[in-house]
Amino acid sequence: MNIFDIPAFTDNYIWAIQIDDSITVIDPGDSNPVLDILEEKKLKLKDILITHHHYDHTGGLLELKKYMSGKVYGPKNENIDGIDTALVEDDLIKTLGHEFRIIETPGHTLDHIAFYNKQTKVLFCGDTLFSAGCGRLFEGTYDQLHGSIQKINQLPDETKIYCGHEYTLSNLEFVISQINSEFIKKKYTETLKKRSMNQITLPSTLKIERKINPFLLETVPDDIKSLKDEDCFKELRIRKDNF
Repeated sequence: MNIFDIPAFTDNYIWAIQIDDSITVIDPGDSNPVLDILEEKKLKLKDILITHHHYDHTGGLLELKKYMSGKVYGPKNENIDGIDTALVEDDLIKTLGHEFRIIETPGHTLDHIAFYNKQTKVLFCGDTLFSAGCGRLFEGTYDQLHGSIQKINQLPDETKIYCGHEYTLSNLEFVISQINSEFIKKKYTETLKKRSMNQITLPSTLKIERKINPFLLETVPDDIKSLKDEDCFKELRIRKDNF
């Protein structure tokens, strides 16, 4: 499975799965960069996968439907215009010969889902989990988002995290303000260098995230280690919101 990024807006990534001369795209907030890639690389658009309803993840959907040969798969939300197949927990879909299991991940939005391929250990998680961070709470509760991230945390170490935004550097700036870790400091320096050259920092892996991402609750600040998991998560999210 070849996966590449199509940058959009200021920090969005539209992910593309490519098999031969066909691609399936995930969260096309803007149709123009996708259409440019189709023309430039002489590719055909098969399917579209949607993780949640926010416009920066769905804005290009209807225009791209004119050029695709397959279906639009997304969450069960009637407010997303253009979805052909609505998905819920543990549904299975197949695109370009690869099967994905649906994981419901409410919190950032109530309709949020993620797409997981067991064979390649690839996870398209939208705005639920970022490298060194997690999505803001727009619609759900702290407990919901905590539960969603712990669902993701049950996946194997090797799971590759393909999230929706390039937020790694700003997330790590928060983390190093909270946790004294040489591994995190090294990761921050590496990320700073990459971003200075406009290089992408994704995908990450769950193995790395468990060391640098406090929202997984495996590496947390010393002063809140004694809190219950749900309270620890809430405190971290509030601190990040105010950082």
